[in-house]
Amino acid sequence: MAFKKRRTYDFFLVLSKLIYDLNFKMARKNHLLLLLIIIVVLGFIFPQKISMPVEGANHSSYHPQSFWFYPWGRSGTHKGVDIFAKQGKKIFSATPGLVVFCGEISMGGNVILILGPKWRFHYYAHLKEIKISTWSWINREEIIGIVGNTGNAIGKPLHLHYSIITPLPYVWLADEDREGWKKMFYLNPIPYFTNSNL
Repeated sequence: MAFKKRRTYDFFLVLSKLIYDLNFKMARKNHLLLLLIIIVVLGFIFPQKISMPVEGANHSSYHPQSFWFYPWGRSGTHKGVDIFAKQGKKIFSATPGLVVFCGEISMGGNVILILGPKWRFHYYAHLKEIKISTWSWINREEIIGIVGNTGNAIGKPLHLHYSIITPLPYVWLADEDREGWKKMFYLNPIPYFTNSNL
């Protein structure tokens, strides 16, 4: 009889330890999930003010209907805006953020990708020169490069290709245009320029 009581005691001891460990692991996962949710929410709360990213540019420096223009070469549709400028003009960060990439790619040439407020990526392409480094924190209107025509812009007038990309889809922006479903991820920068003091 004592042996049976001992086995029952051991069983409940092991069971209680398993429940404790499981509760601890679940609590830890819940804390991590809560932390992740807080980080995401803070990213959306962080205010966003977008500045014109090219020195001296104004509304006449870009075509107001160039966003989602079709056809646009290998890109299909034009998923940003080209801001034209003279040689040597500086490029500024349109928002504060973390530089997640800067370097050279085939179509964009010298490019910079900055993660800014609202978890939006700000993509700057065709730069002649990059003035910052990856993983650096950039303030709004800080100099990040010089206007150029690198990548698939070689031989074309000097300009900055600027795009705003959201990894969290805005499903209400999808439409029937060519590649219209991608509008969930590519936001039109032009209204932000219209609302700024240029």
